[in-house]
Amino acid sequence: MKTKKQEELINSFLSSLSVFGDEIGPVYHEIIIYLSELGYNPHKQRSYIVFKHDLHNKQMAKTGIRINKDKSPFFALRFSACREYSQRFADIICAAISEEGFSDANCLSGKCDYCAGEPDTHVYKYTFSNGETKSHCGAVALEIPDIKANDISEIKKLIKEEHGYLLKHQAGIAE
Repeated sequence: MKTKKQEELINSFLSSLSVFGDEIGPVYHEIIIYLSELGYNPHKQRSYIVFKHDLHNKQMAKTGIRINKDKSPFFALRFSACREYSQRFADIICAAISEEGFSDANCLSGKCDYCAGEPDTHVYKYTFSNGETKSHCGAVALEIPDIKANDISEIKKLIKEEHGYLLKHQAGIAE
């Protein structure tokens, strides 16, 4: 963390996780430390915490405690530039694409210029069993439900890959 305020924000969030059991706090802590090591700093945004990098100002992750559902913790990750991930993460993309009111990623049709790089390289894609492929906006961090300790290594791998993409295409820095 860069500032005392950021450190207090994270410590407050992590201490609030204790009511959900002893297992969840260390999982969130390890992911947050990894984000911090890569330069993603926490910022309070509404009722949650977002992690952005000073070099490209794009959101990598979002976390917090739900206020309108079951008051449980959540973690969302941007991993749209990643192409190799487990079935668990493919299912997360499928769920996002299958939500009511979904529409395909606008950048593929030239209607968005928010993200740098070729649109096909930074959108979430899912191919259904009938062969139909749909895409979802890659600027969105997708919620990873019920994260556990055995998810940490894959989450870190996805963070690292997405980080490299964002540095290259958003900040113009080859890693």
